[in-house]
Amino acid sequence: MFSMASYKQDAMKVVQTQLFETEYSLLEAYTRAHHTTIKETVREAIRKLTLRDDVDPDSPIFKIFPLTRKKGKVTDASEKHDFYLYGRDK
Repeated sequence: MFSMASYKQDAMKVVQTQLFETEYSLLEAYTRAHHTTIKETVREAIRKLTLRDDVDPDSPIFKIFPLTRKKGKVTDASEKHDFYLYGRDK
């Protein structure tokens, strides 16, 4: 799986394609309206289509509060947060 941080470290590749006049006009209008280039707009579209950037609403981090069921202060939550959230150390 790729992440935003790792993809920028890759070597650049040349990609060439053909567009219908209407598609090119739409792309050109978009780039003018957003003050960017066609190259950057296409790169952004590829990232939006291929990189996963969503949140799992069922993640325990959104459902478990407080982090422990014990009463009192938790002094090691910053070190053992995975254990408290998921029941295991990562």
